[in-house]
Amino acid sequence: MRWKKLSAMAALLLCAVTGARAQADSKLQVNLDSQDSIKRAAKVVAANLWDYYRGDEPGQTPGILPGPPPGGPYYWWQAGAMFGTLIDYWHYTGDSTYNNETIRSIVHQAGAPTNAFMHPNWTASLGNDDQGFWGMTAMLAAEANFPNPAPTDPQYLALAQAVFNTQVVRWETVDCAGGLRWQVPHTNTGYDYKNTIANVVFLNIAARLARYTSNDTYAEWAERTWDWTEGVGYITKDFNVYDGANTPKNCTNINPVQWSPNAAVLLHGAAIMYNYTTGSKQTVWKNRVAGLLNRTVEHFFPDGIMVERPCELKERVQCNVDQHSFKGYMHRALAATAIVAPFTRDSVLEVLRSSTKGAASSCLADGRCGFRWDRGEYDGDVDNGPAGQQMSALAALSTLLLDNSNGPLTNTTGGTSVGDPNAGSSAFELDPLSHITAGDRAGAAIVTVVVVGSFVGSLVWMSGGWFEMF
Repeated sequence: MRWKKLSAMAALLLCAVTGARAQADSKLQVNLDSQDSIKRAAKVVAANLWDYYRGDEPGQTPGILPGPPPGGPYYWWQAGAMFGTLIDYWHYTGDSTYNNETIRSIVHQAGAPTNAFMHPNWTASLGNDDQGFWGMTAMLAAEANFPNPAPTDPQYLALAQAVFNTQVVRWETVDCAGGLRWQVPHTNTGYDYKNTIANVVFLNIAARLARYTSNDTYAEWAERTWDWTEGVGYITKDFNVYDGANTPKNCTNINPVQWSPNAAVLLHGAAIMYNYTTGSKQTVWKNRVAGLLNRTVEHFFPDGIMVERPCELKERVQCNVDQHSFKGYMHRALAATAIVAPFTRDSVLEVLRSSTKGAASSCLADGRCGFRWDRGEYDGDVDNGPAGQQMSALAALSTLLLDNSNGPLTNTTGGTSVGDPNAGSSAFELDPLSHITAGDRAGAAIVTVVVVGSFVGSLVWMSGGWFEMF
């Protein structure tokens, strides 16, 4: 009898050990101290992400994820962000598996003849932020010396310039003394909303064009956009970055929700301006970078692991499909910031490592990754995505290899992409870019900032269901 009890105990112990080993084996295995291990893990996650893409199949459209709703869960802009993630993946790891389809997709979605990411299929629902995410991907391709398209196809630098040129003419001062609207067509819901993401994406592209081309007019627009965004109250003195406000209220009914892409894209753009400028201007931008970085880490990385605070609550997740991809943009922006603003490097690497450890713990061995990185296990969250979860985990792993980057190139340090200062001009009668005057700068500073919307009202309005992105 005693022998039987011992045998039963041994069997239970063996099952427990076997089960624990199986559970451990089911997780993605990665040693964050080994570049080779990180690359192997990233390759598995990238392959899983690619499973959601159908544009390389016969009869499918190159460059889009399944969608937009109701045809599939993904809006057009998110595919642009995905290809940016894959360019970074190639840049940091050297894996060129997805390069050819990335090139084909960017060229196809550029949207001839304007080649400004105003593809006829999406123009009716176009947001400045949607167009801008594709523009940032084109700019990254130029900076990273991603393999160029055929000479007869639109080139990356020219594509980014086309986005800038088509957006700069949309900057208007009748409402809120400046800024870009969220939506491009005036018939779209949201046309009366000037949101932060549209404006900081514009700032980001302008800053990077200034650095790449050494053209100060682009830098002046980046400065002007910061001044307006701060002057209207979307950036606070404590470096909180709020979401936006409505033009009928003169942009005074500020929605105080803080989404991570607003802070991430703005931080990256500010870091580029720090890198590009000198003297007193560089000091100003350095202070902005430091302030944004400190507040961003404090707000979005409790316990060192990223949390999308507005919708990833302790007791439940209410993030939509778009928002499931946001963590990746933050990791990518932080790595890019560390590269061009080296004084941030130690702080950035510390938080990237701790957050990536959390991301990896959410992934299974086959490369499926969860959304909640602070739980230490795969959460099975597939209802809203899951391409966004894969993009975020891939970005987290890839950006730990930021030391493999040779820095964003320019046209004087080895960048080979061909530009066109008048790109996109076929979309409108393009006037020459004018330099910014003192009166223009004053306009951004005199905007009256009176926050009249309540926080509860903002949340109700925010959750009304008409946001494509946020």
